[in-house]
Amino acid sequence: MKKLVFLTCLVLLSACSKDDDEMISQTRTVLIYMSAENSLSHDSENDLLEIFKGSQGLNDNDNLLVYYDRASSDELPWLARIVKGHLRDSVSIADLQISDKDEHASNPKVFEKVLSYAFSHYPATTGYGLTFWGHATGWLREDSLAYTRGYGVDNNTNSMYNDIGPWLNIPTLRMILEKQPHLEFIFADCCNFMCLESIYELREVTDYIIGSPAEIPDFGAPYDKVVPEMFKRQNAARGIMEKYAEDNEGTLPLAVVKTSEVDALAEATRNVLSAIYGRLQEQGTEYPDMKGLIHYYNEYRWGFYQHYNIYYDAGDFVKKHATDAEYRQWKEVFDRTVTDKAFAERWLVNKSWNTYYTDFEMTEEKYHGVSMFVPQNPEEGNYGSYNEDIKKFGWWWKTWNAIN
Repeated sequence: MKKLVFLTCLVLLSACSKDDDEMISQTRTVLIYMSAENSLSHDSENDLLEIFKGSQGLNDNDNLLVYYDRASSDELPWLARIVKGHLRDSVSIADLQISDKDEHASNPKVFEKVLSYAFSHYPATTGYGLTFWGHATGWLREDSLAYTRGYGVDNNTNSMYNDIGPWLNIPTLRMILEKQPHLEFIFADCCNFMCLESIYELREVTDYIIGSPAEIPDFGAPYDKVVPEMFKRQNAARGIMEKYAEDNEGTLPLAVVKTSEVDALAEATRNVLSAIYGRLQEQGTEYPDMKGLIHYYNEYRWGFYQHYNIYYDAGDFVKKHATDAEYRQWKEVFDRTVTDKAFAERWLVNKSWNTYYTDFEMTEEKYHGVSMFVPQNPEEGNYGSYNEDIKKFGWWWKTWNAIN
């Protein structure tokens, strides 16, 4: 009997050892890129503390990396691994051979060097993740006339200003990410990222994109709750979205996009746009009526009227202008692409909701979780510029170009 018990223990120990070895070999690497040399600098300190807390329950073989650049003259931007709430293997931009004049986080050279160092020094066997922390303005490019554009403004003056310094264009992000290991997810903890123009641009560098089509609160995601979800081996994207949504209690619209379906959605969108604009031409008009549609950013400060905006809910637009049959056909493809959504009746913004967001109603039926630019009369606002800027994105050539 004792011999049988001994052999049983050996078997169990062998099984545990095998499982442990398998867990050790399942290495995941997630980089949180914090571009905080701007008005979000103070919020970055709180989020960093949350990241420390969120790292407490991670496995020893999980690589949680942070690149941190804030408005401070007392420290150089640094990249480090965070283990159980402590910094490990920290390197500064000087160690990465980045000169002082190039040190801002929105410099493409810096972004590429940080990613290359992070993913080469901390290789993963079960996937890579990337979080964009900071400011963002969807698809708008650096050469647009718009006040803000792209991702991650960095003034490089250790101040908290947003109106100076470069941004990273979405096409630039794509070109850099194409050189890196394929990502399981991109989590965009920044405003207006979930637009079809940016999503289409990034569709081949990641499996999932998580974020909001709207403005997000300055304090960002609850990283103590979100970080553990980043390292889940299954449904990480959904878990990230759900924890973020729960923390905001219905005040932040969010979505998850499965990028392998984006090409099919672009094709379906081209088809439905052709039908919609064919009817508009028969009616003798060139620009569709946009009144009453959900929009996720208000450009009123530029002298726009409320019905002139940039980021319209893609599905709300299609639902309003397509026939029921056309919408159902498009929605079938859309639902395969946008796999998860979190509805919000309103969202936190730095301007009065009751002043700037009174021209539409938020309902679950109207809400689709991603935005889309709709070309409009170039005589109005900045649309002369926007209508041209959009042509620098693949989404336009795949969809709108077909009807022009």
